[in-house]
Amino acid sequence: MHFVIMGCGRVGSTLAHSLEDKGHTVAVVDQAADAFRRLGSHFQGRTVTGVGFDRDTLLEAGIEDAYAFAAVSSGDNSNILAARVARETFGVENVVARIYDPGRAEVYQRLGIPTVATVRWTADQMLRRLLPAGAEAEWRDPTGTVRLAEVHVDPSWVGQRVSRLERDSGARVAFLTRYGAGVLPEPGTVVQDGDLVHLVMRDEDAERIEDLFARGPEA
Repeated sequence: MHFVIMGCGRVGSTLAHSLEDKGHTVAVVDQAADAFRRLGSHFQGRTVTGVGFDRDTLLEAGIEDAYAFAAVSSGDNSNILAARVARETFGVENVVARIYDPGRAEVYQRLGIPTVATVRWTADQMLRRLLPAGAEAEWRDPTGTVRLAEVHVDPSWVGQRVSRLERDSGARVAFLTRYGAGVLPEPGTVVQDGDLVHLVMRDEDAERIEDLFARGPEA
C-alpha cells in the first residue's frame, strides 16, 4: 500500500521508516528540503518539497494512489487543512492529523477528522502513571460519552471472575495486562495478582466505578 506523510520531523520520519519496514511505499512531503536528512540514506521512498495541502504537491507525492495520509507537521492549521484536502478532494479515507491544541483537537474529532492531540495524550499518559487510581482515560469516543481507562483495582478483587467485576460495576472489561502482555478475558477469567484492568465505561460513571474498585467487593 502507498502512504503519504506531510512533515518530516521526528514523528514523520519515524512513521516513514516504520511503514517502509513493513513493505509499504511511502512519500514524505515537507516545505524544507533539509528536513529529509532525517530519513537517512537507506530510505527508499519519495521525498517531495512543497506545501502539504497544495494540490500539485500532493499529486507528486502520489496522493491519488494513497491508502492513507498523515499530517504531522508542526502547525495545527496546516495539518487540519492538509487532512481535509486529502479526504475531501482526493477521497483518501484513512486520514489523521496531529494537533497540539487539545481543545481544537476535540472540535475536529467531532467534525469527523481523526486527530492525535499530542499534548493531551502525553499528559494523560503521565497522569495514569503518577496517580494511584490510574483514572485518566486511555481513549474517549469523539462525543466524550464513552471512555477506555485503566482502573486501579484493590487487591481484594484478586480471585474474582471478570463477570463479577462487570456485574458490580456496569462496565465492560476490555482487556487485562498480565505480565506485560494483553489478555482478552472470558466471563470466567479470574483476576490475578498484578493484573492491570482496562475498562470500557460511560464517562459519567467513571468516578463511581473507580470508587467501587478502590474498595473490596461487597459480600
